Amino acid sequence: MSPIGRDQALALRRGFRLQWEPRQGCHVLLYPEGMIKLNASAGLILERVDGQRSVAAIIDHLTESFPGVPGIDEDVLAFLEVAHAQFWIE
Repeated sequence: MSPIGRDQALALRRGFRLQWEPRQGCHVLLYPEGMIKLNASAGLILERVDGQRSVAAIIDHLTESFPGVPGIDEDVLAFLEVAHAQFWIE
């Protein structure tokens, strides 16, 4: 599997849906076989995975939203690699 490129525009895999779940108090990723409860960071990243925005644009937006937090770009890339390996995104 090749690494996620910053110029790629990723999307949720067909059959997956991201939504805020008030009872869980977090974002969840729904799919036909179940549900994945996401932490706050994962929810913020996946909210921006829309098939239009590049990985670089997602990183830029989060860097602007959380100034002074070191390593956001590496964290976003690492999470997207995991999400891709888990077949949540394509």
